[in-house]
Amino acid sequence: MKSHRLVLCLALMSAALAAPAQEPESLASIFTNANLAAVPINRPSIIYIQCHGLGYGDLSCYGQTNFQTPNLDRLAAEGIRFTNFRPVGTNFTAALAALMSGKNSAPAGAPALAGQLQTAGYHTGLIGEWTLDDQPWRDGFDEFGGFLRPEDGRNYFADTLWRFDPRNTYDPATHTWVDLKPGMAHNGGPRMLYYNTGGQHAEYLPDLFVDMACKFMRINVPDEFNKYKPFFLVLDLPQPRSASPATDVFPVPSDAPFTGENWPQAARDRAALLTRLDGGIGRILTLLKDIQLTNHVAIFFSSSEAPEKFKDPKLNFLSPNGTAVAGENGVPAPLPMLAWFPTEIPAGQVSNFKWTSADFLPTALQIASVKPPKNLDGLSILPVLQGKKGPDVDLPATPDSRGGKTQ
Repeated sequence: MKSHRLVLCLALMSAALAAPAQEPESLASIFTNANLAAVPINRPSIIYIQCHGLGYGDLSCYGQTNFQTPNLDRLAAEGIRFTNFRPVGTNFTAALAALMSGKNSAPAGAPALAGQLQTAGYHTGLIGEWTLDDQPWRDGFDEFGGFLRPEDGRNYFADTLWRFDPRNTYDPATHTWVDLKPGMAHNGGPRMLYYNTGGQHAEYLPDLFVDMACKFMRINVPDEFNKYKPFFLVLDLPQPRSASPATDVFPVPSDAPFTGENWPQAARDRAALLTRLDGGIGRILTLLKDIQLTNHVAIFFSSSEAPEKFKDPKLNFLSPNGTAVAGENGVPAPLPMLAWFPTEIPAGQVSNFKWTSADFLPTALQIASVKPPKNLDGLSILPVLQGKKGPDVDLPATPDSRGGKTQ
């Protein structure tokens, strides 16, 4: 089986995204100009998980008491929980642009994090939402499966996703996928989710994205067969946004385990949706243990923008904003940020270190032993993660029962 382990990762996506047809082996390893002999071996893989509209108080490690998020609480307990992380801007696109560029306002053509890691020998994948352009594979992602428009992310039972992989190409003239051959244009394109056609709700997209992420990791686990090639995975989850703006509709296959609660139906649905999200994180952690990667991977978990206000004030008891201080002068309110990196991050830290999504690029590059480009707005916070003094703002907080007092 090991000889076939470099199967196309978006074959992983095809298994879920497409009609049940087998995909051939991946040729992803030749689609990079990285000189693997020139970079350190056994570099950590990096996973960035980002929700859309997850609030500071949506997790029990940040004070939620109506339901529990034990797997995310585990990330916090075994790593570091930040109480002063803020995205750049107040919407998903601005936060994503800063995350990928290391700049507060990313100009066209700004260096992309995925491209830099790809050049350095990482296998790169993007699953979920993407709104910076309509071709994320040109930004350095070897594989993609997800949405290209902000409004599409609200459809939790979509019947079509976009995909890209190194082996196949989409022919827009015939609307079919074909094997990529020399001289052919290498295109991404739409892929139908057959089990959601005709209004069916068989494939729940948040669950499907976790499935795809798990397959990506299993197929691309660094080992002797791929010369210990690490991976970089961005998992941009669409939840917990409502199905349409200014509504309290939170699509979820079941409101269990809150069916018997004396809450409004929308509250039961949102709590179930977040419980399901936490379960997906648990699946990822279990897989990392199964593939023996827990000591050689860095996981970041956060949110791209603040939660939407409930239309019905009766839902306010869910307190997604928690005790976060509202933003001032256009500065976004803090959002959850957890970091888990067992070999580098001392467990049980709570920090009020001030940082933003623009700091992720230099942090990820330092983890990957890659020299960052010049003129970034962001700074690497790896010293903060390691429990050392931060670049120039605050010291990490000492562990406490709730909120992160500065030393």
